[in-house]
Amino acid sequence: MSDLLKKYLFQDNSTRIQAVRLTQAWQTGMAHQHLPDCVRNLLGELMSAAVLLASNIKFNGSLVLQLQGDGPVSLIVVECNADLTIRATATLREGAEIPDNGSLQSLLNTQGEGRFSVILDPDKNTTDLQPYQGIVPLEGETVAQVLEHYMQHSEQLDTRLWLAADENSSSGLLLQKLPDHGGHADTSSEESWNRAVTLADTLKPEELRELGVDTIIKRLFWEETLLTFEPQSIRWHCPCTRERVGNMLRMLGRDEVESILTERETVDVSCNFCGKPYQFDAVDCASLFTHNPDSAHAHPRSIH
Repeated sequence: MSDLLKKYLFQDNSTRIQAVRLTQAWQTGMAHQHLPDCVRNLLGELMSAAVLLASNIKFNGSLVLQLQGDGPVSLIVVECNADLTIRATATLREGAEIPDNGSLQSLLNTQGEGRFSVILDPDKNTTDLQPYQGIVPLEGETVAQVLEHYMQHSEQLDTRLWLAADENSSSGLLLQKLPDHGGHADTSSEESWNRAVTLADTLKPEELRELGVDTIIKRLFWEETLLTFEPQSIRWHCPCTRERVGNMLRMLGRDEVESILTERETVDVSCNFCGKPYQFDAVDCASLFTHNPDSAHAHPRSIH
């Protein structure tokens, strides 16, 4: 069964509710990434948050959420496209010790120089929109608090998030207060929003990790009348392929590749983003240059 994003709306149009539980996409994405548990869980929380936020952006392109730090973890980044395909990764500083109980602040903001970035990258083939990047200090003890702070101060939207992740799943619940019609404050809408937040605040992290979306929504809002929207499917997608890796090796040049083969029997390459391994033996490498003789002495260049 595919992972799904589910959306709801309070009958009085005061509050948007969205919920997601990623299992298949999450486990596929982590299959080749071997991260300490505390880092993996932060990555999972950011991954669910990206899905929840990206689904509300009406444009063709991708949303990138990025936690950049000065601690043992230098980068946690998630990209979610308009079709809700996602990829995510984390980068650790070489030689850094990761404590078992590492927190967002201790892992990414030890010197107070950590930053949170939101990047909107439009599809250049379908729109003339320019990329947007918003950067704020890394304020908050959790991923949810960092995002809530950003949404309140940069987007002026009352947003609450509950996020959780472990080795099995990545889950999230989002509540967002919708603008009052006509720009006038509505007492009943404010009451609905406050009631929704109060109910969602009873949700425990273990419930978010272990229960399905339908069960959570029923437990929290069983007394409310909710409008339900068509679910949207989510899947993991990293564009790395064996062919792309082969093209990278061609750009290194035959001399460089043969030099690597003199030291070991194979050329082993892992995707910088998802960690998927690719292996090329001597025959594989020879075929790269046999079919592309012009690249035999190509100059190497950095590949990102």
